Amino acid sequence: MRVLLIEDEALLAEQVADGLRDQGIAVDVAADGLDGLHKAGSNRYDVVVLDRDLPLVHGDQVCTALAAGGGDTRILMLTAAGEAADRVAGLMLGADDYLPKPFVFAELVLRVRALARRSNNAPRVLRRAGLSFDTARRVVTRDGRTIALTTKELAVLEILMSAGGAVVSAEDLLERAWDEHADPFTATVRVTLARLRRKLGDPPLIETVVGAGYRL
Repeated sequence: MRVLLIEDEALLAEQVADGLRDQGIAVDVAADGLDGLHKAGSNRYDVVVLDRDLPLVHGDQVCTALAAGGGDTRILMLTAAGEAADRVAGLMLGADDYLPKPFVFAELVLRVRALARRSNNAPRVLRRAGLSFDTARRVVTRDGRTIALTTKELAVLEILMSAGGAVVSAEDLLERAWDEHADPFTATVRVTLARLRRKLGDPPLIETVVGAGYRL
């Protein structure tokens, strides 16, 4: 899952981004509405977490532009204004969900994950080839045996399982499971997949399609 956080409060942005990354979510950060629009137009995001009161381009304008652009990206609007009228106004602009500040971080994570499932039309529990992945609880089992995975391994496995047997390129994995700081010339995807294969056990479940990518 890849998230764009558009937030001008530097400390809050850093804390939220670090917390989401600890949950295995790839996060890009924009400090103003103009940069947010630029990044949203350049990358594919499952969810945009959008502060309403932004410099350069107001959050309301960003929300309207993102909603008008179509696509499957979901918008979670953050604002210090918690009145019902403000929530309604935000949703009328095209936001999919609304969270007033201050918020509980655990609730933010749950809402982001729920919106990402809607973005990808994915069920809460993914099942394929003897694997079961509860995406809300972040629990993976194979034939009833629980498998301990790192946050990045969970992110890669979720992408592969959601593909429904289709091939996923290494570039797509890098774009969706890592953030804008990932080096496209490193072996990070290959190394992560090697560890994931080993943990999932035999018979092997992840196939390398030469010249194309990987599939479950």
